[in-house]
Amino acid sequence: MSRKTDHTDPTSLENFLRPIVEQFGCDLEEADVSPFGKRRQLRVLVDRDGGINLDDVAEVTRAISKALDADEVMGNGAYTLEVSSPGVDRPLTLARHWRRNVTRMVAVTLVGGHKVTGRITSVTDDTAELDVRGQTRTIAFADVEKAKVQIEFNRPAGNDEPAADGTVEEN
Repeated sequence: MSRKTDHTDPTSLENFLRPIVEQFGCDLEEADVSPFGKRRQLRVLVDRDGGINLDDVAEVTRAISKALDADEVMGNGAYTLEVSSPGVDRPLTLARHWRRNVTRMVAVTLVGGHKVTGRITSVTDDTAELDVRGQTRTIAFADVEKAKVQIEFNRPAGNDEPAADGTVEEN
């Protein structure tokens, strides 16, 4: 007999899903359950170094669905499962988010309100180097209040792979 559990609070849900997602070499970025009409919607965001494609998302989705059904995590109520990669508008909050966006332009608001826009050239565990109009600027993550990738329509060549949501960057 299967033991029924309730992992629908964000921390428990992420702890349940993380090992499933990691089997595919991915990071669990977020998991959230919210009302969706008469159902609930479970949104799971996954990503990995080098990006994630539609086939990867499909594999992760099948594994999550199978685990959810076996554990009855979502209970008896109807729900919709949505697995995708984070969009380009996701804030950069972890070193891995910065690393995955090397060569992209970012707008950074530092603690204290100073703003910097530059292209990420390299990343360590604690800092990112930006090319700001030809000058190298080292930004400590501890000094960042907010950082987001800037959408570029004339981005330098090198990333024209489709994103997991099916969009393609314009070069």
